[in-house]
Amino acid sequence: MDIKILLVEDDVNINHTVSAFLTETGYAVDACSDGNEALTKFYDNSYQLAILDIMLPSMNGHELLKEFRKLNNTPILMMTALSDDENQIRAFDAEADDYVTKPFKIQLLLKRVEALLRRSGALSKDIHFGKLVLTPEDYRVLYDSFEISLTLKEFEILLLFVQNQGKTLSHETILTRVWGYDSEGTEGTVHTHIKNLRAKLPENIIKTVRGVGHRLEE
Repeated sequence: MDIKILLVEDDVNINHTVSAFLTETGYAVDACSDGNEALTKFYDNSYQLAILDIMLPSMNGHELLKEFRKLNNTPILMMTALSDDENQIRAFDAEADDYVTKPFKIQLLLKRVEALLRRSGALSKDIHFGKLVLTPEDYRVLYDSFEISLTLKEFEILLLFVQNQGKTLSHETILTRVWGYDSEGTEGTVHTHIKNLRAKLPENIIKTVRGVGHRLEE
């Protein structure tokens, strides 16, 4: 996945957390915490999406948004603690594409990012891995042109593996990314779904790394 995201957030913990989850999803993340630095990066690089906090040192998010819009129409998601109508209207008037307020669930943020990328055409509808073709929009899976019927969770697990092909994903990562932070699921839940998913795939492409988790291999 050749998608590069600019993340501008001066809260160190939020910056690191969002960067980590975006990277695990397969995006390339360029993170910074200063408005002037962000503007320089935006001038010097090509991004498929920018995520902007509003309260930033040197240049705030509203000012950055205006400068970014002078350059191109890169999708921009405002990510801020300012939830009042005035700031949201101001952002949308300056052509922000979406607005999410803190605190937020990371799964919701990832879905908003995915929706913006899909809307802009940066995300291809079909994702290929070997003989597999996944169409996230329709939750459809083809193997060598033959359709495979999967449950929603099985599809989301397979998609997560394809987006992170070659990487070993822990049970905790799979549980968090597919079921969410507040899930009551267990490691056994992950094992059961992966077992069922393996039974439906013509090839054994999901490998177990003992004591660690699973990864996808051709």
